[in-house]
Amino acid sequence: KVTELLEWYGATFRDPLMLQPPEWFKAFIYCEAFLQLPFFPVAVYAFIKGGCKWIRTPAIIYSTHVATTLFAILAHILFHDFSKSEYLGPQTQRERLILLSIYVPYLLIPLLILFTMLYNPHYNHVEKRKRK
Repeated sequence: KVTELLEWYGATFRDPLMLQPPEWFKAFIYCEAFLQLPFFPVAVYAFIKGGCKWIRTPAIIYSTHVATTLFAILAHILFHDFSKSEYLGPQTQRERLILLSIYVPYLLIPLLILFTMLYNPHYNHVEKRKRK
């Protein structure tokens, strides 16, 4: 069933990255499995509990890592010649934009987290040391 769903998605949205991932994309998948996924329950805990300022550094690392990988993926979707792919990739600008629209939220959410960690006074408060 999962294989059928993946094949349906790949054919419907012309996403050969999911059906025939290049080596660099496989590396991103491993990063997601071993770095990003373990971060999720920690982040959910910290954000639901509230007041957990210790989440700032891990959230900055997570969000910059994800944003960096997404820039590479989005550039690949926009500029790669998919005519040599075993699976049909986006051929028109419209198909590329549709595929981009699927990946862009995975960039926007980490960017929102990053800007929150950098600019929200709750997470960006610098404690002043007492002078002797």
